[in-house]
Amino acid sequence: QVRLVESGGGLVQAGGSLTLSCTASASERAIRVGDMGWYRQAPRAQRELVANITSAGTTHYADSMKGRFTISRDNAKNTVYLQMNSMKPEDTAVYYCSAGIAVSCLPTWCPERTYWGQGTQVTVSS
Repeated sequence: QVRLVESGGGLVQAGGSLTLSCTASASERAIRVGDMGWYRQAPRAQRELVANITSAGTTHYADSMKGRFTISRDNAKNTVYLQMNSMKPEDTAVYYCSAGIAVSCLPTWCPERTYWGQGTQVTVSS
């Protein structure tokens, strides 16, 4: 079973910083992690892309996050990070991690599919 476990959410004041992390793992099987990303969903809003990163380290950001947020990953740990600086009240949302993951199906790999974390609440107070 593949799991994405997020951590690092919480309450921060406007102008402050917060770092989220998300680790992919699977019980009893090896995994191969492709693109990883962060999305967020504010109350009464649709889920939106924050940033994503390929396994080679190429990054892409939503326009409103450029210059404030930084996505990075540690491939050895199957972990993706989101460093958030100069935070604003409008950054308040549930943040979700996603990853394209292929599970070992010996002697090859099963097709890659997208997995999601459970979400972590980020609240920015004014």
